[in-house]
Amino acid sequence: MVTFDFMLPYYGDVQLMQDAVRSVLAQTDRDFRLVVIDDGKEPDVPGWFAALGDDRVHYQRNEQNLGITKNFQKCVRLSEADYVVIMGCDDVLHPHYLETVRSIIEERPGIGMVQPGVEVIDGTGEVTQGLADNTKKRLYAPQVKGRRLMGGEELAASVLRGNWLYFPSIAWRGEVLRKVNFRDDYSVIQDLALVVDLLEGGEQMVIDNSTTVFQYRRHAVSESSVQAFSGTRFAEAERYFSAVAARMDARGWPKAARAARFHSASRLHALTMLPGALRSGNTAGARTLAKHAFTSGQN
Repeated sequence: MVTFDFMLPYYGDVQLMQDAVRSVLAQTDRDFRLVVIDDGKEPDVPGWFAALGDDRVHYQRNEQNLGITKNFQKCVRLSEADYVVIMGCDDVLHPHYLETVRSIIEERPGIGMVQPGVEVIDGTGEVTQGLADNTKKRLYAPQVKGRRLMGGEELAASVLRGNWLYFPSIAWRGEVLRKVNFRDDYSVIQDLALVVDLLEGGEQMVIDNSTTVFQYRRHAVSESSVQAFSGTRFAEAERYFSAVAARMDARGWPKAARAARFHSASRLHALTMLPGALRSGNTAGARTLAKHAFTSGQN
């Protein structure tokens, strides 16, 4: 039987993390391992895990704070299973998440990535869909009824145009994930970079919209949104899209290269952040946002 690891890089709200853990333990398919890598210092967390008394749960705390990218990389290195999920520490699984993903893998043995059905929740757990998620769904995500197999230039161009994937919900084939891992030089766009790296290696993805099995939590303020407001996120995006466009050209994927150069979703996102940066008097951030929105993608 195909084996599964849920890897949980943790830092932040204790209650939300506990809710995430409980959602893993409530799976109808009970054949999995949960590995929690704690990058924080909350005093009661180790004791809470010890009290669970579940031998499927493996908990460890980093001696020093690693930060997002290095903790993600550590999760990948410590994974062992045929398939790996790197879920957010505040996301929630529906009870039939693993059952559903396993059925997809049984239909497509050896598939590199599985994007299951996702709904978005806010900080209180209420289902919501704001501008970012409506844009993902209506402008950038492919129209899928049921399940669809995608890969190669088609999927690369799609996600480079606008990253409509929900990274924490994806199940990754462990062997290729451990071989590639996250790049060291990105702190916000590392999920997109990983997907494109795997596509370049010949991996494919099944997109399943037949049933919702994952709740992705979108907060008003997050690491990525703070960096977006300052413009930091978009400076990193400029660097990534420039590099990946050259790789797509060299690979003979012209549609993907054009999508990377234009990166319309990223530019639209910067445009929506610009008024807030101006109102706050963040002139440096506003300049970065304006540059990304209006002048990038013109070469």
